[in-house]
Amino acid sequence: MGTMRLPVESDGLRFILPALAVSLGLFLFRYPWAGTAVLLVAAFLVYFFRDPERAIPQAERLVVAPADGRVVAIKPFTEWKGPFGEPLARVSIFLSVLDVHVNRAPLTSVVNAVTYTPGRFLVAWDERASNENEQTLIHFASPDGDVWVKQIAGILARRIVCRVRQGQKVRAGERIGLIRFGSRVDVILPASVELKVRRGQSVKGGSTILGVIP
Repeated sequence: MGTMRLPVESDGLRFILPALAVSLGLFLFRYPWAGTAVLLVAAFLVYFFRDPERAIPQAERLVVAPADGRVVAIKPFTEWKGPFGEPLARVSIFLSVLDVHVNRAPLTSVVNAVTYTPGRFLVAWDERASNENEQTLIHFASPDGDVWVKQIAGILARRIVCRVRQGQKVRAGERIGLIRFGSRVDVILPASVELKVRRGQSVKGGSTILGVIP
């Protein structure tokens, strides 16, 4: 039998539980309006930190979306090339405060490197955010090809949580962390990948197929 898990990201409990405690205290001291207001805040936090199960596609050579959100950019990536000098492309996903903020591995692979870079907190849909904002870059290496995921902080997202480490094996769709309160995720992948998404499309982390590796 599988292990039971809460449908809420554990990182969110540090916000949800104090809000519930404050709300209960306000009700006990007969401040119902204030207690109701704080209870609504707690309800929003539960919604924000929700962590639903996802059906993960099982076919080989698939790259799945590492985050929920809307595709805001698809363009060539020129900052570096792949391990064999191959050209790369970038798919950028914007996460609003209403999206699930749990991030997932894009493919079954080994974490080759995790690099944190401090930076600014521009709005996440700003094109400059990809290079200038605080971010964590995760390099996933697989026999089929390498994929990089950037967890990028936004104007409201001041906390990046990365739960994988160098040398760790991950499965496609496995939870790897989250970004709090509105953010952006960039997926950098070989330009030869046949993309299955378009700009403006909404995607679901772990279940939407971003592309197929040739």
